[in-house]
Amino acid sequence: MTLFATVVGVLASGLGLLQSPPALAQESRSGEKAADVGVEAYIYGYPLVTMEVTRRVMTNVAAPRGAHAPMGQFLLMRTYPDATFKDITAPNADTLYSTAWLDLTKEPYVLSLPDMADRYFLMPMLSGWTDVFEVPGKRTTGTKTQAYAITGPGWTGELPAGVKQLKAPTSMVWILGRTYCTGTPEDYKACHAIMDKYQLMPLSAYGKPYTPPAGKVDAAIDMKTAVRDQVHRMGAVEYFTLLAKLMKDNPPAAADAPMVAKLATIGLVPGTDFDASKLPADAAKDIPATAQKKIMGHFKDAGSHDNGWIFTTKAGVYGTDYLQRAFITAIGLGANRPQDAVYPTSDVDADGKPYSGAHNYVMHFAKGQTPPADAFWSITMYNGEYFFVDNPLNKYTVSPRNALKYNADGSLDLYIQNQSPGEDKEANWLPAPKDKFILMMRLYWPGASNPSILDGSWKPPAVKAVK
Repeated sequence: MTLFATVVGVLASGLGLLQSPPALAQESRSGEKAADVGVEAYIYGYPLVTMEVTRRVMTNVAAPRGAHAPMGQFLLMRTYPDATFKDITAPNADTLYSTAWLDLTKEPYVLSLPDMADRYFLMPMLSGWTDVFEVPGKRTTGTKTQAYAITGPGWTGELPAGVKQLKAPTSMVWILGRTYCTGTPEDYKACHAIMDKYQLMPLSAYGKPYTPPAGKVDAAIDMKTAVRDQVHRMGAVEYFTLLAKLMKDNPPAAADAPMVAKLATIGLVPGTDFDASKLPADAAKDIPATAQKKIMGHFKDAGSHDNGWIFTTKAGVYGTDYLQRAFITAIGLGANRPQDAVYPTSDVDADGKPYSGAHNYVMHFAKGQTPPADAFWSITMYNGEYFFVDNPLNKYTVSPRNALKYNADGSLDLYIQNQSPGEDKEANWLPAPKDKFILMMRLYWPGASNPSILDGSWKPPAVKAVK
């Protein structure tokens, strides 16, 4: 107990006497309980706070540019990044992103999609809590023309004919669309023609000529510090004050009732401002660091470990598994439902040794055992910092679109190494750096396949060093 707390206790008693040992013990237990609840509350609210900081950064522009676009407007990525790209880790070279942030407090937004000409796409919509609540796309809704009104909590009203309602559980929504593209000049052109027809507008503007307003730029928003670092440096009071504010328009789910009851004991009540007086200062000081350690320490329990590959099929929809939800937020914000995509990742070979470009590796798939995915699969090469690796072919992935060469028995060998395995094998080559590297597999639409990574009947084979 601090000297300050002791003095406060003396003054409050009006007796000029120190508190009795039982009172001290009770106060200590109360502080410990508040700290424990505070850690739970931090983990519970981590996705919502992270989403808000991400939204602020990604929308803090007057017009779409780079990786940013104003609220209510699409950012359409036109090309895949190259090895000079350092804006985000683990960039994608399979699908072009179409992202937008919505605020549904005033009215719904209408998303209109053109005929996709059978091209694979998906438009996952994330709530403020990072649950994927709807996924229009080839797997779920087909590729014909479609239109959706995305409505916020409690919205009632009439919708235009042909517009289907999608009920968002929160007022904050992140559309994280992906459109498949082979990356050739011809397919870029065809893909752009489709993406340019993606439309997003307030319901009140639907069916009318619409020009989105310029975005508002807030100079106070930190555009340089990584989002996760911005969240992690918040003190408990700042963090919970923001969380309480966000819960006004982004209410907890009905299943969260037991957690909501706990939150109230430390001054967090949905719909009201945070009451910091219910969280003792001594309890508050260690909450962020303790919670962050617990979130990142969940790595070993977050998914499956097979043949040197780590992956999870517990993403996109979390129920009351708040620790899993916080962990995925920390390392893979915006993750799809496993029915749409699974991302096995590996940094060690079959012998458990870290990958190094000083060695050559082979990944062997027996006949009929290539990655099972109804949309596409690929393996991406990253350096030790999860960025693309510069190479003479500007090739960052290996996948069936490389016209892979199969062995006479129907099996497939992929060559993972720094130097070319020979011109006749370059289609199957994934260029590696000279030092440490990391592999990430992408399996899009794996759920309908047999065997399947979702039920464990298919596992990624180990990557073996050539000896």
